[in-house]
Amino acid sequence: MFGTWFSGFPRRRRVRLQQSLEPVLLVSGMGGSILNARSKNNGGESRVWVRIILANLEFKRKLWSLYNPKTGYTESLDPNIEIVVPEDDHGLYAIDILDPAWWVKLVHLTDVYHFHYLIDMLVECGYEKGTTLFGYGYDFRQSNRTEEVIHGLKVKLETAYKASGGEKVNIISHSMGGLLVLCFISLHKDIFEKYVNKWICIACPFQGAPGCINDSLLTGLQFVYGFESFLFVSRWAMHQLDMLNPNTGHQLVECPSVYEMLPNPEFTWKSEPLIQVWRKQSDSKGSSVGKLETFNSSNSASLFEEALRDNELTYNGKSVPLPFNSSIFKWSTETRRILTNAQLPESVSFYNIFGTSFDTPFNICYGSESSPLDDYSKICHSMPNYSFVDGDGTVPAESAMADGLAAIARVGVQASHRGLLNNEKVFECIKQWLELVN
Repeated sequence: MFGTWFSGFPRRRRVRLQQSLEPVLLVSGMGGSILNARSKNNGGESRVWVRIILANLEFKRKLWSLYNPKTGYTESLDPNIEIVVPEDDHGLYAIDILDPAWWVKLVHLTDVYHFHYLIDMLVECGYEKGTTLFGYGYDFRQSNRTEEVIHGLKVKLETAYKASGGEKVNIISHSMGGLLVLCFISLHKDIFEKYVNKWICIACPFQGAPGCINDSLLTGLQFVYGFESFLFVSRWAMHQLDMLNPNTGHQLVECPSVYEMLPNPEFTWKSEPLIQVWRKQSDSKGSSVGKLETFNSSNSASLFEEALRDNELTYNGKSVPLPFNSSIFKWSTETRRILTNAQLPESVSFYNIFGTSFDTPFNICYGSESSPLDDYSKICHSMPNYSFVDGDGTVPAESAMADGLAAIARVGVQASHRGLLNNEKVFECIKQWLELVN
């Protein structure tokens, strides 16, 4: 896995542009920011995401969290710990190489090289960090519309605007970062219009990521395997999240951002995303038979509730219940309404890049006719079967294309979800839309 994706990427010649450059703000998505645990006692910080060495230990000690319905935030189980995002290098450090350990750079472990190549490309085109180039990383576990996350984006826009002498900002977002930007537009359209000139959106799950998110909530498996392109880690994600360990439970059910990427039940899909379960039942003769039950986006919550009713983790020797969180689900329903009502200011140019040509999970089936499940709770410990559609391996192209905005251009690129951040076709589009010339 060392350098397998990008090791052959040619080095670019540094080219300084003569014209004045409008500032660019890079906005990351799910799993795309370094997270540090800060001690409230002494202010000391240590990286907990992404952390390849000692990942399991640090994640359990410092990042396990519960959703607080009173505050609307996911909060650490350790009351002496707060999760923060480093602001070094004008926000770029947190979204560049997600595990910046010296040995990761030495072996060029590209699975954690996130915005790195895009940052390099922009610098080589003449952008200067802190003057015309900025990054925005945030606690991606939280809702995309929490005051802290939204305010942080506002501050970044103001900073970039002022640092460049009053030039409007061009945003480049990746994945869930697009939902954050869309929430900002819906909640603060006037501020967005004041500070933003162009928005280039890459691989955004505008209508959700059905296969990945549904399975992530139920088993965590997709979070490890299919989601590796979404979270930029693979083998060690198992240790960071322990999704398959029945003694630790599923931490994803406490992350509002995950619920906000459930498939939109109001969207008119070409084919509605489904969750199917083969259940064991008795026929008229008393023999066990398998019956196929089907759930869609409108009634899947009932399945989540049944399947996760016994979900829990053990923290400091105590069992902590982690059922399907109805409070978060209700919150995410309102987030979906906010996203749907967003209206792009006429003065802002919008561009959409989405991935194609990769098998992308869509429908999920648990159990089989010959081996049906006798209880919904068994879903959490079963291997899913998927049906696939075209997309980037995480987000279906149908969802990523359906932005509902007046786009100047929508461009499909043959690349994976993460691979879009290091793709020459994508870079060509960005240069064209930002009006960069050599």
